[in-house]
Amino acid sequence: MQEKELLQKLRDKECKNEAFRHLVGRYKERLYRFIRKMIVDHQDTDEVLQLTFIKVFKYIDGFKGNSKLYTWLFTIARNEALSFLEKKSKRTHMPIDMLHQKGMLRLSANTDTYSGNEIQLKLQTAVSRLPEKQREVFNMKYFDKLRYSEIAEITGTSEGGLKANYHLAVKRLKQSLQET
Repeated sequence: MQEKELLQKLRDKECKNEAFRHLVGRYKERLYRFIRKMIVDHQDTDEVLQLTFIKVFKYIDGFKGNSKLYTWLFTIARNEALSFLEKKSKRTHMPIDMLHQKGMLRLSANTDTYSGNEIQLKLQTAVSRLPEKQREVFNMKYFDKLRYSEIAEITGTSEGGLKANYHLAVKRLKQSLQET
């Protein structure tokens, strides 16, 4: 189903539920991976993913179509993840960067919940140590394969700023990985 047809069905009350199931099936896995890189914890990621789809269902009629549907979905997922992290940060009295690093430490200590190899874990741990903006841009560009224009739309940041953050992230990661 093409995006235009999907949007029409999502706005049609008779087809909305079926179209929404199709939307979830199409984007669930990709959004899960996107959120998981921000949140780290599986259960928290599931919660944020559910909140994302609830918002999408509730506000789909307000989607104007000025952007691609998936960038709109990523924007909602990003905002939900950031909101979740801010609340958790206040609750635990811990900065968001520290929450992310602590989550990565728990993840690497619990091999039952991490299916990657040692090199992937080293990369993810090094990524977790990046400043928040660099980590976010690196994850979107490198892992999610988004273009700078899409990342700019999702984050509300200029493409030039994103390129600078990505370049700095890559430089720091190379340094960090060479030290280990």
